[in-house]
Amino acid sequence: MRFVTITIDIVMACLAFYFSYRLRNTLPIPTALRLGPFIDYVPQMVIFVISLLGTFFFYRLYHVHRGGSRVDLLVRLLSATSITALVATALSFMVSRPDQDLTRGLVVYNWALSIILIAIGRAITGWVGNLLHRRQPERLLVVGTGDVAQMVLQKTQQVRLGYRVIGFVDGDSPATEIAGVPVLGGRSELGRIVREHQVEEVIIALTQATHDEMLDMISACEAERASVRIFPDLFQIIASELAISDLDGLPLLQVRNIALRGWKATAKRAMDVVGSSLALLLLSPLMMLIALVIRIESKGPTFYAQTRVGLDGKPFPCLKFRSMRVDAEAETGPVWATQDDPRRTRVGEFLRRTSLDELPQFINVLLGEMSLVGPRPERPVFVDQFRAVVPRYMERHKEKAGITGWAQVNGLRGDTSIVERTKYDLYYIENWSLFFDLKIIARTVLNLLRGDRNAY
Repeated sequence: MRFVTITIDIVMACLAFYFSYRLRNTLPIPTALRLGPFIDYVPQMVIFVISLLGTFFFYRLYHVHRGGSRVDLLVRLLSATSITALVATALSFMVSRPDQDLTRGLVVYNWALSIILIAIGRAITGWVGNLLHRRQPERLLVVGTGDVAQMVLQKTQQVRLGYRVIGFVDGDSPATEIAGVPVLGGRSELGRIVREHQVEEVIIALTQATHDEMLDMISACEAERASVRIFPDLFQIIASELAISDLDGLPLLQVRNIALRGWKATAKRAMDVVGSSLALLLLSPLMMLIALVIRIESKGPTFYAQTRVGLDGKPFPCLKFRSMRVDAEAETGPVWATQDDPRRTRVGEFLRRTSLDELPQFINVLLGEMSLVGPRPERPVFVDQFRAVVPRYMERHKEKAGITGWAQVNGLRGDTSIVERTKYDLYYIENWSLFFDLKIIARTVLNLLRGDRNAY
C-alpha cells in the first residue's frame, strides 16, 4: 500500500506541474507571459517531485496512521506541500539556466494544484485501503471491559479503520461477552490469547492498572510480536500540563494556569462573533421553518431556555428549539434524555437526532454566554453530582461552554461516561489553539453529515 501511495503522489505531482505550466501559458496572471517548450521545464519538475518525496517522508506521510483524522491529514499535506514548494524553488534557481524563466505564477499555480491533486490522490488510496480493510481487517484485542474499552470497540467498528475486534481480556469482570464480542480470558492469559488468536494489535484500555501490570502486559504482547497501544489515564493527561518552578531554591511541580488570557481570548472571541453571525444569517430561513413546524405540531413555546453552567461555574439560559412536550419533567424531575425518550414530540425526535434543536445556541455565542467550541454545558443539578465524584471536573468551567467540543466529536455525547468526557474536555482546554477549534468544527460537520448515533 505504501508503494501505491508513493506512485500516486508522483503521478499527481507531475500532473500538477504540467497543468501549472499550461495554466501559466494561458492566463495573463499576474502578467501575460509565454513560456518556452515544456521539455525545458522537465528538470524543474523532477526537482519538485524529489523534494516532495523527501519532505513527505520527513512528515511521516508514508507511515501508516490507522484511525487518523482526515482533517489532520489535509493539514499535514498542506504544510508538507508548502515546504516542498519552497525547497524546490530554491533548488531550481540554483540549477536552472540564466535564460530560463522560473516565474512566480508557475510556482504559485504548482503549489495550489499540487495540494488539490495530491489530496485527491490520497482520497483514492484511502478508498482502495478501505476496500482492502474490509476483506482483510487487522485482528485487534482490547484489554479491559469498562467504559473505555467499550468506547474503543465503538471506534474500531468504523470500517475505514480496518480493525476487527476478536475479543476482550480482563480479570475482574464476570461477563462472558460485551456488545456481542467475547471476553477471552484474564490478564494472566494475555500471551496465550494473543498467540492462539493470531492477534496483530493490542489496545490496553485499563486506566487504573499499575505500572508493573502495564509492563507485564506489554512484555507479553511484544513476546508474541503484537503491536501495543495504551489509552492514557487521567494522571498522564494532567501531567502533560505540569511546569517546573521553585520556592527559594526548593524545586516544585506546578500545574499551569490553562485559562485563556490576552490575545488568545480575543482571537477566540473574534472567531465566535464572526462564526455565530454568519451561522445565524445563513441558517435563519431554516430556523424560521423549524419554528413554524414546532408551532404547528404542538402547543407551547417554540424555544426552550434551560439553565446550564458555563464560564466560572455561572449559570446561563441555554437556548434550544423545544423538542419535548411542555412540562416534560413535571413527573420525573431533572433527568438525562435517553434513546427512544417518550417525552419527545415527533418533530423533536428528528431535531434531536440531527442536532438541529441546538441551532438557537448561536444566539448564546453571539451574546458571549457560550463559544462555538468548548466543553458542553451541564445542568446545575448534574454539575453538583459530578463535581463530587469526577477529579478536576470543575476545571471544565475555566472556559466558556461550547456548541460542540472535543469530547462530542469523539463520540462522547448523550448517555456516555462523564469521566471520559471530562478527560477530553481537559485535554482541549490544555491544548487549545485556533486550528484545534477549526478542526473540531470540521469534524462536527462531518459527523452530522454521517449521522451521530449518540444524538437523541
